[in-house]
Amino acid sequence: MNTVEELRTCISEHLAKTVGRFPEIATRNDWYLAVAHAVRDRVLGHWARTVQAYYERAVRTVAYLSAEFLIGPQLGKNLINLNLYDEAQQACAQLGLNLDELLEQEEEPGLGNGGLGRLAACYLDSMATLDLPAIGYGIRYEFGIFDQEIVNGWQIEKSDSWLRLGYPWEILRPEITLDVKLGGRTEAYFDAGGRYTVRWIADRVVVGTPCDTLIQGYRTGSVATLRLWKAEACNSFDFAAFNVGDYYRAVREKIESENVSKILYPNDEQEAGRQLRLEQQYFFTSCSLQDMIRIYQQREPDLRNFHKKYSIQLNDTHPAIGIAELMRLLVDDHRMEWEMAWEITRNSFGYTNHTLLPEALEKWSLALLARVLPRHLEIIFEINRRFLEQVRVRLPNEPDRCRRMSLIDEDGERRVRMANLACVGSRSINGVAELHSRLLRETVLNDFYDLWPEKFSNKTNGVSLRRFMLLSNPRLSKLIGEAIGDDWVCDAEQLRRLADLAGDARFTDDWQRVKRANKQRLALRLGRELGVAIDPDSLFDIQVKRIHEYKRQHLNALHVLTLYRRLKREPHLPFTPRTVLFGGKAAPGYHQAKLIIRLITATADLVNADPDVAGRLRVAFIPDFNVKKAQVIYPAADLSEQISTAGKEASGTGNMKFSLNGALTIGTLDGANIEIRDAVGVERFFLFGMTVDQVHNCRQAGYRPHDVYEQDAELREVIDFIASGTLSHGDRSLFQPLLQSLLDWDEYLVLADYRSYINCQDRISEAYRDKRWWTEASIQNVAHMGKFSADRAIREYARDIWHVDAVPVAHNGDRELAGALAGTNGAAE
Repeated sequence: MNTVEELRTCISEHLAKTVGRFPEIATRNDWYLAVAHAVRDRVLGHWARTVQAYYERAVRTVAYLSAEFLIGPQLGKNLINLNLYDEAQQACAQLGLNLDELLEQEEEPGLGNGGLGRLAACYLDSMATLDLPAIGYGIRYEFGIFDQEIVNGWQIEKSDSWLRLGYPWEILRPEITLDVKLGGRTEAYFDAGGRYTVRWIADRVVVGTPCDTLIQGYRTGSVATLRLWKAEACNSFDFAAFNVGDYYRAVREKIESENVSKILYPNDEQEAGRQLRLEQQYFFTSCSLQDMIRIYQQREPDLRNFHKKYSIQLNDTHPAIGIAELMRLLVDDHRMEWEMAWEITRNSFGYTNHTLLPEALEKWSLALLARVLPRHLEIIFEINRRFLEQVRVRLPNEPDRCRRMSLIDEDGERRVRMANLACVGSRSINGVAELHSRLLRETVLNDFYDLWPEKFSNKTNGVSLRRFMLLSNPRLSKLIGEAIGDDWVCDAEQLRRLADLAGDARFTDDWQRVKRANKQRLALRLGRELGVAIDPDSLFDIQVKRIHEYKRQHLNALHVLTLYRRLKREPHLPFTPRTVLFGGKAAPGYHQAKLIIRLITATADLVNADPDVAGRLRVAFIPDFNVKKAQVIYPAADLSEQISTAGKEASGTGNMKFSLNGALTIGTLDGANIEIRDAVGVERFFLFGMTVDQVHNCRQAGYRPHDVYEQDAELREVIDFIASGTLSHGDRSLFQPLLQSLLDWDEYLVLADYRSYINCQDRISEAYRDKRWWTEASIQNVAHMGKFSADRAIREYARDIWHVDAVPVAHNGDRELAGALAGTNGAAE
């Protein structure tokens, strides 16, 4: 029986035996579930052999702790990685199914907010592909990042019920449960041996149950495990309360416990939201560390070599409470002396910083920590006491330095600085782009760099070529493969060979045809979903990312209105047709970001309804931007907008995805933009705006945004146009908060960079008219983007920080699934 026949048979069996349907009444979702289970069978076979190999060899393992894993749809990715895509397409066709429709049917788990979660997912894919023993740990949110709808131009948040139709990629592990304490008080005493001991008497206990998603490597036998923790109650039903008619009390413990993993990032404007966020972060880090200890002790009861078994990476500060938690587990639960426990803890963790924004560096009030995690607050105080003693010895007579480096912020309400805890409790600290890492060393974490320069390194972010080229852009991937072979999929430096083809007329013609087909695909979709007619021959100018003032979507909107006003003044003005597309979500409590969306949608309504600009300018906001939509958007872009204020974006990964799909970039010298510009060539990167140093000097010189407004006639015209109420049906107050923020203080220097941005956009319009130059530049962009593969980033982490070696796993014998599973046991988990 060949592979196509095997798949067809397996799909039919799962439809009957797993889904419980027969073909005549099966829905599209039924068929999707059947196909997904048939594919999962093969992944399970690889996973079984992987975990058994790791157990037998007692391998050193990466434990990647992240509050977000935005893994995207799994069916297409697994088919690509298993090298079964074509066979699955044929098997589906023989069953009267369309694989593309089934791929579209898949519900996407919204288990992340944006770049942080997408990066974590790319990294797990690379770890599996590179045969590195790895497990990702996070939270299995019942409701992920909200679904975004646009109603009357405003963002409306709807619950993300990603589990409602079933999720076939998840494997529940109810036999593994771990208790997580919350609240209560501590009691100190001396045990029978005279050892000082602390007992934590909790108010409540939440049970963590793991739900595993298997991350198949690309054409390898290795499978990484993504273990997400689901919160449950110790006692989910109180019969006594129910029997006396107190029905709420009967299920109260269940409700309160399950709230911990109910939703991604609850609104923390209120104290209840802040407490729930802290409980979430502690819940998943505690479960994860307990799980590591459980697995470790299956072979070795003595925990003194724990740090040699695990390299734990903190993906930002969300899991940083794990440093105090590992100390608690070792000192309180496993009766280890403080000094040895601290040596193990400090050598177990690595810390990746993802932000320079002060508001994003987490701090928890002492009152909240005392209420939720009383024992951890004591441990943090003790870590801080010992650490500050070390600082005073190393750097005497510098009280200000001790104040700045202290884990406790004493200015105003006393709070624990989680970034400081992460620095003190980790053996390594890294940024995610060369500029970001330099600014960390020079500003945000300068004191820690002075103390421990050897801890610091840079690990520029990378993205998965399997997801964002091979799966998202099959036309371009096929063209590249025909030209240089397929090795580039796992060795992105091979893309350099495209540079020699940039001047080949036939190849550039093929490249143009691929790009236009991708643009046509997106145009048809937007026409169908948004009712906006888009010319695929226009310049596709796209900005899709989280909506935030520092990312400056409003600067882009000002440019659109500038173009619109020009066309209204001069209807016969020579003009490069342009389609400007936006997408992204604003945090529910972030009013200014929501107002930026409203400005964009109002601009789109005005422009798209005006016959004077028809065929020359179109604007659209794409609702509910997610991984699935990104896979259609990135391949269609001509121009990638990466326009954050210099010094504010840590790295970015959208900039990499756009460039890898052949888009040229307009951007500032911020984050990884700098390295992209260096790689692709300054002549192929449209640079504008102030540098980090110029931003600083502008502020120091007493920047007055209103002066910029007065001195630039086009800017003044656009600002006044918004203020006039034309975009808001005569309501002059609607956009006043946004305009006031720009004219009064302009924190992110939108007005200061406006003229440079407009002039740069004019150069782009002129450059796009030369289709041959633009296409050659597009090819050269892709050719020089190999550095930005997630595989490169993970090789650097493995070599420099984790010290983890590849462990290849044989991947033959997929048909012997039952035998492979029978050969494993609980120890392999």
